[in-house]
Amino acid sequence: MDLTSMKQKNLISQWAFDTRPILGRLHLWLEDITIEWIKGKPKDEMIDSISFVDNRTEKMLAMTSAVTALGTKLFGCYGKGAGMDKTALNLVKKDADAISAYAMSESLWYLSRTLPENHAIMVCLGEGLMPKAGETAEMGANPLLGFGRVYARPEVAKFLDNCILKLINDPTYQWEDFKRAIAMRDITVWGAAIDTLENTSRFAKGNATGPLTILHLFDQPLAITDQYEGYMGTLVLPKKVVEKAADDSLLVNYFTPRGRVVEAITMTYPGIKPEHIHVWTLQGKSREPRIGKLWKEWETAGAHLVGESWTLPTGFSPFTDSGTYAPTFAVKTWEDDIGNIHLFLVDGYAASAEAIQAASLSSILDLDVSLAVFSSRFQLAYDKDAASMKLDPEANDFSLRLQQKIFNREIGEEIIEIYQNSIRQARDAGIPLEKKTITADDLIAEKKWKTLATGGYMLPDPYTGAPGVTQISEDTYEVTVRMTSEKGDKRIRFALRLLEPFEQSKLVFTPLLNRFLKGEDFLTRPVKISDSGRIRNELQTLCTDALEHFSDKVLLRFEKISRAVIPLEEQATLRAILTWYKKNHPIWFEWLELE
Repeated sequence: MDLTSMKQKNLISQWAFDTRPILGRLHLWLEDITIEWIKGKPKDEMIDSISFVDNRTEKMLAMTSAVTALGTKLFGCYGKGAGMDKTALNLVKKDADAISAYAMSESLWYLSRTLPENHAIMVCLGEGLMPKAGETAEMGANPLLGFGRVYARPEVAKFLDNCILKLINDPTYQWEDFKRAIAMRDITVWGAAIDTLENTSRFAKGNATGPLTILHLFDQPLAITDQYEGYMGTLVLPKKVVEKAADDSLLVNYFTPRGRVVEAITMTYPGIKPEHIHVWTLQGKSREPRIGKLWKEWETAGAHLVGESWTLPTGFSPFTDSGTYAPTFAVKTWEDDIGNIHLFLVDGYAASAEAIQAASLSSILDLDVSLAVFSSRFQLAYDKDAASMKLDPEANDFSLRLQQKIFNREIGEEIIEIYQNSIRQARDAGIPLEKKTITADDLIAEKKWKTLATGGYMLPDPYTGAPGVTQISEDTYEVTVRMTSEKGDKRIRFALRLLEPFEQSKLVFTPLLNRFLKGEDFLTRPVKISDSGRIRNELQTLCTDALEHFSDKVLLRFEKISRAVIPLEEQATLRAILTWYKKNHPIWFEWLELE
């Protein structure tokens, strides 16, 4: 055996050994691995990491993204929602989100058993509750990993759970109290921002590109104190554009007129033509009230608004119906065949998790990401909407100020209440509202921070050219993961083999409650003590809004479960399942109360 073959076998063996808890849990075998370095490379990639976590944990995080992408693509009903109405489409989205959230949650749970005893991963931001533009309210109510989910050794997890309950329920218990509590116990908390299935609608409809899973890990928790999902304005530029503009006393941030931004770009890249400034922004009729003004500013300045008929340098066509995170990786310049300089940038708005994930890439990719907090309502232009979030929702004259200073007309009480709730939700979660624009620094308590960005591609990504999940034999699939930090940037290709027949593997990747709701007989299935933890975990993912926590108890309020998430007939089945478990295994399910 030659040296190259031996080195490759050693690499596969080391990765299989380090990630065996995840591979074993999901009944997978690592057949092969290929690592392509985009930036940086350690002396020995067998033992060196590129982030603040140790080498084994880094491998486990990469595998977490890989198995989430694989399981979702194979078993998440890809394309089943094509041609369906919104209600039926949402049920398909729910199933896909359930698979992705379950695969990632299970992987993180097994990963947590290998963490140092005083370490924990805490989910600070997740996506899945907020309906996006053009969607009805129930369209956003999909399974997710959201604020407060903790992955750690049992004693550490129990302590942090108690602290998080105080953050949520006790108005006198603030972020500084939480920070002090974990410091006194000498606990290291790594914060996570997660979207287990980005572009869920595209996945459910069977689009050819876009869906991926995103996991950002920080070396400290984000300064967020409650479940939060909203919208944020985002302007993503190369950092050198903002710095060059500052040298010429020109402030560039989200509220800078786009004509002035074009001036800053031409100062930074002399000779660039305005039409070679390619602006990616969400498009569509539903978004026009909020950011249509931005579109006009770019067009007036001569810039090119990226459309789906345009071709990226990767050879793919972009899409503008969703997906604001992935384009961040394409923000840079390049030269065409005749030497013309082109620049790709991102503008408009994003859901909060995507916006903050993109903002945390700034130091890694040499970008400047300027954010502005928006409301949940798509009625005002971006500048007016951001201004509405600066009002005091408890002020006696809130209604008057909103109507006279923001809308310049009378509006109904229902709309006033929506804006009040948007401000309260952001304020109560610790989102900074005083500043006109914010950056990633404003959401992390310690201004010196590090992040590790990991993404697993279910389908090809137009912005980086990464391939999606590909079948390479009857039971083996190739999955691509990108892992990016300040130290390095690599693309990892895993060849993963299913150790069970396809239908059996589907059960491995499917949440227990989903299996029961789809018809599997819970009365005859052998019960394991692990069912208690699995069901508790799945309820937190499936219907977190319907759960209330009291000490060691969790109360499930069925009237708070959205019928779009779990239809009434399935809710009846769910009640029967949980009642049976409580009756027949009262000690294991002592934590659960039903109402």
